[in-house]
Amino acid sequence: MALTPKTILSRARNCLQIETEALQETAKKLGAEFVKTARAVEATLQAGGKLIFSGVGKSAHIAQKLVATFNSTGATSAFLDATQALHGDLGLCRPGDLALLLSNSGQTEVLRLVPLLRRAGVSLVAFTSRADSDLARHADHLLLYHVPREACPLALAPTASTTAALALGDALAMVLLQARGFTRDDFARNHPGGNIGALLVRVRDLMRTGARAPQLPDTATLQDAILAMTKAKSGCIALVHPRSGRLSGILTDGDFRRSALSGTDFLTKPVNQFMTPTPKTIRDDAMGIDALNLFEKHQIDDLIVLDAKGKPVGIVDGQDLPRLKLL
Repeated sequence: MALTPKTILSRARNCLQIETEALQETAKKLGAEFVKTARAVEATLQAGGKLIFSGVGKSAHIAQKLVATFNSTGATSAFLDATQALHGDLGLCRPGDLALLLSNSGQTEVLRLVPLLRRAGVSLVAFTSRADSDLARHADHLLLYHVPREACPLALAPTASTTAALALGDALAMVLLQARGFTRDDFARNHPGGNIGALLVRVRDLMRTGARAPQLPDTATLQDAILAMTKAKSGCIALVHPRSGRLSGILTDGDFRRSALSGTDFLTKPVNQFMTPTPKTIRDDAMGIDALNLFEKHQIDDLIVLDAKGKPVGIVDGQDLPRLKLL
């Protein structure tokens, strides 16, 4: 029988509500055991150990996602297949590591790993919804989530339980990220590809420098400035105070065109008569995304890059942004 739109939306909302209840219940009941587990994970990483995640069925998928999350935040992690562990993969375990064993019931085949991991000198975290399970009883620490009911109408397919487990694992990762002082720079180093890596690099890594970033004293003639821009194939030139070397202005192609309206001898006049004295600038240690925001906010074509002393050290050209995947 075909479902009506009303029925489809009602069932979908019911599923989301049930999963929301699991998250709310888990958050409400977080307590001392979560704190102990977080400290154990932090101590393991500080001592040079790694985190080992394992589970079977849907729990294995959750474990693999959490491995990716922890690795991306600088917490060395690995996934241990519960079956392959019995056929050689236990070799990745070392004394001082910490294993997080995922099982909603705490009674799955992952229990076979408990004595093997203990023999390898690995401490155990039971990651489960059952505090009275065998897994919980044999573990050193407990990471407990709470699921009043599954969203599956047959009460068979893991739904609210997998959502709660994933969210709790994410919560642990974020707590540790902040505790370890993990920064945007650290995150960028772990994501060199794609838009994340591009947006989190420093401006100094994006800017044009040297011969491609022309600059002259603001007392130079307009003709000298135009020749320098042409030689550098640049749409602008940074102009500086003759004595301090600090930025005093910028001359762009648009400024040059407007200068032609000033009379026939305009090329021999000082460039400071035609420059824009308060151009948009950015520090060389700023993020690439900050440069992108300035380009979009002010609709400019070029951005002068300054060092900590206010001296120009480069130019970010708007034409470079698509190539750098900042757009």
